[in-house]
Amino acid sequence: MAFEYDLVIKGGFVVDGTGSEPFRADIGIIGNRIACVGALAGSAHEEIDAEGLMVTPGFVDIHTHYDGQVTWENCLRPSSQHGVTSVVMGNCAIGLAPCRPDDRELLQHVIAGVEDIPEAVMTEGLEWNWETFPDYMDMLATRETDVDFAAQVPHSAVRIYVMGQRGADREPATAADLAAMSAIVREGLQAGALGVSTSHTLAHRTPSGALAPAETAAEEELLALARPLKELGLGVYQLMIDFHDLSPEGSATFDLLCRIAKACGQPLSFLLAQFNHIPEGWRTLLELTARANEEGIDIKAQVAPRGIGVMFGLDLSLNPFSLHPTYQAIAHLPLTERVARMRDPAIRAAILSEKANGGHPNTVVLLSAIDNVALLGNPPDYEPTPEKFLGFQAAAKGCSVNELAYDLLLQDEGHAILYQPFGNYAYKSLDTVREMMLHPHSIVALGDGGAHCGLIADAAYPTYMLTHWLQSRSRGERISLPWAVKSLTSEPAAAVGLYDRGIVGAGYKADLNIIDLSGLRLHSPSVHYDLPANGRRIHQGADGYRYTILNGRVTYRDGISTGALPGRLIRGQQAAPLG
Repeated sequence: MAFEYDLVIKGGFVVDGTGSEPFRADIGIIGNRIACVGALAGSAHEEIDAEGLMVTPGFVDIHTHYDGQVTWENCLRPSSQHGVTSVVMGNCAIGLAPCRPDDRELLQHVIAGVEDIPEAVMTEGLEWNWETFPDYMDMLATRETDVDFAAQVPHSAVRIYVMGQRGADREPATAADLAAMSAIVREGLQAGALGVSTSHTLAHRTPSGALAPAETAAEEELLALARPLKELGLGVYQLMIDFHDLSPEGSATFDLLCRIAKACGQPLSFLLAQFNHIPEGWRTLLELTARANEEGIDIKAQVAPRGIGVMFGLDLSLNPFSLHPTYQAIAHLPLTERVARMRDPAIRAAILSEKANGGHPNTVVLLSAIDNVALLGNPPDYEPTPEKFLGFQAAAKGCSVNELAYDLLLQDEGHAILYQPFGNYAYKSLDTVREMMLHPHSIVALGDGGAHCGLIADAAYPTYMLTHWLQSRSRGERISLPWAVKSLTSEPAAAVGLYDRGIVGAGYKADLNIIDLSGLRLHSPSVHYDLPANGRRIHQGADGYRYTILNGRVTYRDGISTGALPGRLIRGQQAAPLG
């Protein structure tokens, strides 16, 4: 029997990714493309009954770090467990190519510090069967995964490749160095990179505390990375940058962004967050972004749909006592034994009597604000009220914040998690985040999947968007369903030139989610030791994803992988369907 369609989805409630109102329709798929949307009568090899379920495009996360994971795993979890069907990696100047054999340990050291991916994991997991960026792309082209994936040329790797130890030590680049960097970016774009990424922040450091290679690069170096984009008319420019000079009148740093954007002649995006020391700075930056776009400069802000923060726990990378000598003496013990020791009153008294001893600069900063920490709980609460923070609770109980934190960490046999939102939460509310997301020149992103293995689990943000922002938020305004789906699909796809996906329409890629919206639930984070070298990472699952479809094939059914791996490397920008 000849089938008209390979797959038909019948009777779903379609939210098509354009921002339009939902409608009921069938979807016919042939190969890896949507053939038609409407009332279908033709036969199909496979049919899915979507009555009462929501059908959306597959989600697109343009800010991930799967550069290593994609080389040793076929499943790009956690993103693929949350309806994501396309990811962009190589952000924030961090990536694995180009890299000379003699520089591999140096580059791994940088990545371990900036992205919290243990060096032992990379040492065991990476085959390093590449050197140049085109070599890396050719290797990626052989990989079969559960999502489509694209790469960017990362500045730190380029700097080390061109300058060696001089680059890692952040010495100024010579004219010859700049020419070599430009050439690498150019060949990367020609090999299919979606763009180039860099970073200029004091937060990005190696495990030894040194700034990462790109962080102090001069303007001329940042422009050298930009010019190949304009010459080829290809790609996007992504960066993380500190705005230490921000004032209500403007920012010389933002003026630099404008010069970079003009030099590349292509879209530029930067990471935007609210920080406690300048809680209204984000508003000024969005005003500057709007003004730049009015002048024809294509700049967008990447924003997270919840607080930007880290998790502390006895089985995670950090906890409030990580730098206390008595805790450090037992930190190597298995969790169960460590919990037993910590319940000893003598050990408790010793740890609580001590102060932090040394430590990585970033760690010291994070652990100095324990009063701004709340128990994450189950289900996880990413919008805790002010009275849930340890500073408030300790005052109410008449104990120290450290005493309270200590006792909370021992709950659930040592699996309890404390949440510290150090960004986007200065006013103890997500109202600021809502305003950021709804701005016309922002993009919802920052999943960071593949990185921060023992600190962060933000790759679950699509599920958070569809649960908290659509259904469960009680502390302020929510957002609309059409807007939420558009922000997860067509908007991020278009922002990086992937115009062939993110919309449920004829000719578009058959990347789809079929979701039981009323049954959608976000799980609490949990720790698993399933990376190479028995490395640790945080998993965060979800209920309610009935089907995820990539390139016309079902990859997940009720949250369980089907084993199908239709995901492939995306080389370069992708055109929208004709007509």
